[in-house]
Amino acid sequence: MKSRLCIIVCLLINIFSSAQKGGKYKLWYDKPARQWVEALPLGNGRLAAMVYGDPSEEKLQLNESSFWSGGPSRNDNPDGPKVLDSIRYYLFNGNYKRAQILADKGLTAKTLHGSAYQNIGDFTLDFKNINDVKDYYRELDIEKAITTTTFTSNGIHFKREVFASIPDNLIVIKLSSDKKNALNFTANFNSELKKNVKAIDSNALQMSGLSSTLDGVQGQVKFNALAKLINKGGKTAVLSNGISVSNADEVLILISIATNFTDYKTLDTDEVSKSKKYIEASENKSFNTLYKNHLVAYQKYFKRVDFNLGTSEAAKNPTDVRIKNFATNYDPELISLYYQFGRYLLISSSQPGGQPANLQGIWNNSNKPAWDSKYTVNINTEMNYWPAEKTNLSEMHEPLIQMVKDLSQSGKETAKLMYKSRGWVAHHNTDIWRITGVVDFANAGMWPMGGAWLSQHLWDKYLYSGDVNYLRSIYPVLKSAAQFYEDFLIEEPTHHWLVVSPSMSPENIPNGHQGSALAAGNTMDNQLMFDLFTKTKKAAEILNIDSDKIPVWKNIISKLPPMQIGRYGQLQEWMGDWDNPEDNHRHVSHLYGLFPSNQINPFTTPELLDAAKTVLIHRGDVSTGWSMGWKVNLWAKLLDGNHANKLIKDQLTLVEKDGWGSKGGTYPNLFDAHPPFQIDGNFGCTSGITEMLLQTQNGFIDILPALPDEWKNGDISGLKTYGGFEISIIWENNKAKEITIKSNLGGNCRIRVPNEIKSTGNIKLKKAEGKNPNPFFEVPEIKKPLISKKAELNSVKIKNDFIYDFPTKAGKTYILKFE
Repeated sequence: MKSRLCIIVCLLINIFSSAQKGGKYKLWYDKPARQWVEALPLGNGRLAAMVYGDPSEEKLQLNESSFWSGGPSRNDNPDGPKVLDSIRYYLFNGNYKRAQILADKGLTAKTLHGSAYQNIGDFTLDFKNINDVKDYYRELDIEKAITTTTFTSNGIHFKREVFASIPDNLIVIKLSSDKKNALNFTANFNSELKKNVKAIDSNALQMSGLSSTLDGVQGQVKFNALAKLINKGGKTAVLSNGISVSNADEVLILISIATNFTDYKTLDTDEVSKSKKYIEASENKSFNTLYKNHLVAYQKYFKRVDFNLGTSEAAKNPTDVRIKNFATNYDPELISLYYQFGRYLLISSSQPGGQPANLQGIWNNSNKPAWDSKYTVNINTEMNYWPAEKTNLSEMHEPLIQMVKDLSQSGKETAKLMYKSRGWVAHHNTDIWRITGVVDFANAGMWPMGGAWLSQHLWDKYLYSGDVNYLRSIYPVLKSAAQFYEDFLIEEPTHHWLVVSPSMSPENIPNGHQGSALAAGNTMDNQLMFDLFTKTKKAAEILNIDSDKIPVWKNIISKLPPMQIGRYGQLQEWMGDWDNPEDNHRHVSHLYGLFPSNQINPFTTPELLDAAKTVLIHRGDVSTGWSMGWKVNLWAKLLDGNHANKLIKDQLTLVEKDGWGSKGGTYPNLFDAHPPFQIDGNFGCTSGITEMLLQTQNGFIDILPALPDEWKNGDISGLKTYGGFEISIIWENNKAKEITIKSNLGGNCRIRVPNEIKSTGNIKLKKAEGKNPNPFFEVPEIKKPLISKKAELNSVKIKNDFIYDFPTKAGKTYILKFE
């Protein structure tokens, strides 16, 4: 009998303790979180929690995606028409400071500079008699989207499991132990905002509150948070500071949060009844049922892509230790974990029908977060969605697409009021209320290109899906964006090019430019104009509409400035040769043409590629977290996998404390450190790793285009490309071994591979010639660059060039093998 009892005890110890440590998809730690950037993130696209895992006082910091300060509002400056012509005059005549002063007065928002994404508050569990803690362990399993905390106290093994359910719209907590009557705690809500906390009964807590007032806009967003406690054994009671649970065997807690937000113009949802609805629909479900529902919904997305680079002894360490040692202790599994963590964050922060991921995704512990945790659309918001299509998370792209549709409506009034133009415009920042005016100050916000860049996502999504009905639905947004610039573009006096004015190259001030960032005809603006008009024209041709507009757009394209190579051999950031090789600014905006666009590539524009490389050399590697994430993509597009890998190592440098700083890296919980936290670095790096292994923009599917020497063996499956192809790759000794290609749309498949294909089976493979007949891979021709006589260009070498074509049928899978 004693022997049998011993076996049972040992089994329980294994369940509750260190046997579960680590794993391919796990972030794990041997101590509780003591700061927010050590807590573990959960989310279902609408609700979010940061789980701390403290044995004696568990805390879940909570967010709801629609909980923002203020209320429906606009920030247009009606004085725009009074100053626009003067600003342009001063810019063309070199008085940049005067232009900036006028822009600050007549174009920048007078008072409202956007609302802030806010923190609902905390849900806490204050445990009694938890002391002498041993065998502590906590993890986030990103394959299952669940956190688990285990430890021993006074000989009792405790376990806590938390997940955020997509289908049941709840945060679910399960508390258990290996001994009956062992759970004793007090549950409570708290918030820094105006709130009311009360017990509805001995098993339910409620916290209601109101968002903050900011920039003179009264807080109007109401929230209601509910916690339902369902205990097995023991009893509950109402206390002045919450609900107490005594001597329970197991407790299931359901947390629901809702706001009165309906859409960006309306606040008429009943937040109390909405939050109750989710509780009532699930309170009779078991934990196992809730967890199964959650797992099926989550893994539908996550399981589409698998990535392996091998493992090492370093993987036995806690995650924060692995990050700290990464530069000197090769840890390939940390790279694959970090990659998949980016996909996990996108699934968890951006679900169909909800809000897009903001500057912090969906996780924010402040009511006055950095940059209000808004949508910064001069790079950061777009970067959030770079992984969406290529890493097989197309559905996660939908909230951004909807936001662009919203902005195309709110931005029409801005275009008309501020610039007397048709179409729609957005500047460098927006929020949940879809403001489109100039935020902050001219040197940061006077960038009327937000609509042009966001519109690229509309077209890009079509290239992956080939869905003509979708293209028809977003075409009016593209056309309206183009209409604005038809009216706004102006001829500059020297070359008579059509340029955007006023604008800036985000968020950089040229050397010796009177302290003003304002200029006309900036390189990034020209690249965006080329893409917007080229893609809108192509969409009209596919849909066979607006034939009268096509020659208008072609004429505008012909009058845009060419890219220019300056005296240092650099791609010029501005129309003038103003670049400073000592400038290490975090933005490399003029390299938009290299990535995410493909106007600059190794195969059609080698001179521009060399000039882009010079820019990256001048700017250097070390920067803020998101900037390093962008540079991973850029070096991958330069076909330099070793340098891209070096940037990944820079990115995976441990930043131990939250706060402000000049150098980026990664926090203990794998969040990107700008610092402070910005989620775009996570998403940017996931995109960049994909670009190292697979590229699709240069007229073909490029297999292992930037594979680092260090990534000797590996495999990745489930990646998506233009034209509806799904790709899986196995490589050994830095050479492709096997490629599996599923064709969802049919058509010609053109692939570039690093080594010669030896086995094709029944695939009719032939050497590629001429342009790719598959229309999804069309590479538009651009003007030849203007090159300074003083320029000395670097050379970007292209390795072995094996490019093949073969026909495919929709729904068929093809396997290519290498010897």
